[in-house]
Amino acid sequence: MNQNNYHKSVLFSEVLEALNIIPDEVYLDCTLGGGGHTEGILKFAGKVIALDVDQDAIDNAKKKFGLAEADGVWVAPGGRLTIIKENFQNLDKALSLAGVEKVGGVLFDLGVSSYMFDTPERGFSFTKEGPLDMRMDQRLTVKASDLINALNEGELYELFTRLGEVSNARPIARNICRSRLEKKIETTEDLAKIVKEVSKNWKGDIDPATKVFMALRIAVNDELNALKVALPKATAHMKLGARLVALSFHSLEDRIVKEFIRDSRELKSLTEKPIVPSEAELSENRRSRSVKMRVAEKQ
Repeated sequence: MNQNNYHKSVLFSEVLEALNIIPDEVYLDCTLGGGGHTEGILKFAGKVIALDVDQDAIDNAKKKFGLAEADGVWVAPGGRLTIIKENFQNLDKALSLAGVEKVGGVLFDLGVSSYMFDTPERGFSFTKEGPLDMRMDQRLTVKASDLINALNEGELYELFTRLGEVSNARPIARNICRSRLEKKIETTEDLAKIVKEVSKNWKGDIDPATKVFMALRIAVNDELNALKVALPKATAHMKLGARLVALSFHSLEDRIVKEFIRDSRELKSLTEKPIVPSEAELSENRRSRSVKMRVAEKQ
């Protein structure tokens, strides 16, 4: 695993500025990934508790930060960084394990790491043939292939429509059910081919399989429900004046974050409109094109 190519953090400078880092304050990075944002916080003399469910991300961080395991958590030399293998919906449990009650800021980078997309064995990308997996947490029992082969046409239609906002969800769902009668759908290439068969007249910059794969990934990892659970927990563990920073990569996530901040009695929005990447960042990292950053402060 090449640490330099594991993942390029988006809106890197903007995130660090938004967190308003105070030396020796503790910050919660709910999505460690490649560790870029965490490393930035450490360089500004902050302390970090970072969470991730992906063992590959933790293994990468072990090498990157020289971590040693102690009592079920991984700690960097000097104790300024603690990493815990936990879903961010259980951030209260993780903070308790780390012996921390309140933090000076919370970061949610809700994107999928480049490593996951670029590793065929993880099954996240329709551009790389591999098993139709999509589990961020390899301890989960249900894979994308399980859903695609078990759900009926109506259930697939609802999944693609609700979680992927797929415009031609009905014919895609129908073609999936028809195709799996002949052969079980097991690989990313199998599914991508089925989607493209009913999207022959597709025109545009986004591949027709993109939203189908996104919907499946969200379902497998229960991403939206996890976010809904995590946001109020994060707020409860923030000190007064602490910042909540959330990077969303599709409209469903962004809507959840936006509405949560709007309806919260404890948070004041600091971003009337979401922050988006600069032209320079877009030219360097195409995967940053869909990100939106929202920031709120606890009052």
